[in-house]
Amino acid sequence: MILLETIHGPRDLDGLSKEQLPQLAAEIRSFLVREISKTGGHLGPNLGVVELTIAIHRVFHSPTDAIVFDTGHQSYVHKLLTGRQEFSKLRQFDGLAGYPQRSESEHDIVESSHASSSLSWADGISRAFEMTGQDDRHVVAVVGDGALTGGMTWEALNNISDDNTRKLIIVVNDNGRSYAPTIGGMARFLNTIRTRASYRDAYLTSKDVFDRLGAPGRAVWRGVRGGMHGFLARVTNNEALYSNLDIKYIGPIDGHDVHAMEEALAQAKGYGAPVIVHAITQKGKGYDPAVQDTADQFHAVGQIDPETGESVEQPGAASWTSVFADELLQQAIKNERIVAITAAMLRPTGLHKMAERFPSRVHDVGIAEQHAVTSAAGLAFGGLHPVVALYATFINRAFDQVLMDVALHKAGVTFVLDRAGVTGPDGPSHHGMWDLAILQVVPNIRLAAPRDSVRLREELAEAVVVDDGPTVLRFPKGSVGLEFEAIRRLADGVDVLQEATQADVLIVTVGPMAAMGLDVADRLAAQGIGATVVDPRWVVPVPRSIVTLAAAHRIVVTIEDGIRVGGIGTRIRQDLREAGVDTAVTELGLPDQFLDHGTRAQILERVGLTPQRIARDVVAMVLGSKIPNARPLPADHTDTGAIRVTRRD
Repeated sequence: MILLETIHGPRDLDGLSKEQLPQLAAEIRSFLVREISKTGGHLGPNLGVVELTIAIHRVFHSPTDAIVFDTGHQSYVHKLLTGRQEFSKLRQFDGLAGYPQRSESEHDIVESSHASSSLSWADGISRAFEMTGQDDRHVVAVVGDGALTGGMTWEALNNISDDNTRKLIIVVNDNGRSYAPTIGGMARFLNTIRTRASYRDAYLTSKDVFDRLGAPGRAVWRGVRGGMHGFLARVTNNEALYSNLDIKYIGPIDGHDVHAMEEALAQAKGYGAPVIVHAITQKGKGYDPAVQDTADQFHAVGQIDPETGESVEQPGAASWTSVFADELLQQAIKNERIVAITAAMLRPTGLHKMAERFPSRVHDVGIAEQHAVTSAAGLAFGGLHPVVALYATFINRAFDQVLMDVALHKAGVTFVLDRAGVTGPDGPSHHGMWDLAILQVVPNIRLAAPRDSVRLREELAEAVVVDDGPTVLRFPKGSVGLEFEAIRRLADGVDVLQEATQADVLIVTVGPMAAMGLDVADRLAAQGIGATVVDPRWVVPVPRSIVTLAAAHRIVVTIEDGIRVGGIGTRIRQDLREAGVDTAVTELGLPDQFLDHGTRAQILERVGLTPQRIARDVVAMVLGSKIPNARPLPADHTDTGAIRVTRRD
């Protein structure tokens, strides 16, 4: 790493000769493969933007010039070039974030890792620079071609094209993929540009002619190259996509030719108005295992063998996603009305198995969650039952459509939210911690949270037969873990997992927090406190039996891995008050804060959601030394110290 070790900031690139740049690119790729193979992370996207990122930092001066990455998973090269080369704890507690993060560097601007927002950021930043007289500052937005499937991108382009005086450069990183191959008509258009022989033939022929003229000819070629790009773009119709936007278009450029990228970016910088630079790249470039991976070209990997690309992680239990994938296929076989929709995440959400069996019944709409939800409402109107599979963090983007297009119209749509709760290494914008609080305000919605694989299958089967309103099934990231059988099921579907003769504490757990609830109950039993543990299965609306059980206990403890502000615990407390039940409720969940990256266990410990902490606090509540206080024992109660605990697991 002779050259990379000398780069402590972007301006260190200025001293490198053009002949040294390919060596630097090779060193960066070797670094990424070596380091990410140890920690896991977004490998393929970063291998594809090495030369592109080098060129951006040589032409523009960050942080004076603002560089915005759409989604941000392709920012590892940017981190390396801005002085962050300690990757040993990438995406781990106290290590580098997997996305841009302002607390790490002044060179990072946009932390949100939700796609298709960068052009709106760039629009606002460039307007601010212009309005405040900061005429020496440029804005560069790096947008993957997958992000162009998001409607927000086109809303921004519409406004950018209406004001052509700002110094704004849009770099389209066109690799034909978001996670999997990019979906939609725009993807087909860009694919014709990547593969059209007329462009490449004309480009190479003209270059050969000038090369034969020696050094003077090559000098002329460099001088006319920018104009030639525009000419060739018009001749081969490449500019048609942007022709009505009134934005200058340069390209397509070989995104792995650092010199060509520098020249195109320099031309765009000097134009003094919005410019689109179209760079064609290859995801996973320079690493054969990634290039040959047909699924997602190593979009995101765990720990791998750097030589072969094979996973070196020990296989664990089945993942929540795989259990869902298998069960959805079984439901689709039994019910031909079931169709599925996702937003550019076919394989990550588990829809690939149904797509392989029933390709015409699975629709990938690109990075367009709002469209996915309203399209689902239309499918329901047409007599089908759509299953919309998203990461929980991305349902935030489509709340209005869930509320006004699905719920208002009583559309039978099932939302399956993967990566719910604390997700871990991807940080604040990927935690799926807001879904329970946001969605439960939707009238007539039904929310299910399975505690294990058996309940996931069970609750999915129950959800897809509901045709008079939205249903939601949410589960976390990772392995499913142990199954917890109920000792009995109540008439309204609530599972009692454990109960004691002494009705001191009612513990209501949401989904996989059942394991924590049972652990807390055992710790309370050791202190002579009886606890009943229940899993509502369907947490909204609150089952009537939860209210009845709460009335029979001295205190209620709810445990959820969503934010506690407006969470399920709050809903239960409100329902108890409405029913005239005065049992105190303590709602345990995540704080209304943005939580940094780390393992799920580390984050839960950081926010106090551990069995030890919960049990200690509940003991204090029962003893009356911590608010809320448990209701006093009945006057005729005799404490024998004997607690009968019934539990099946």
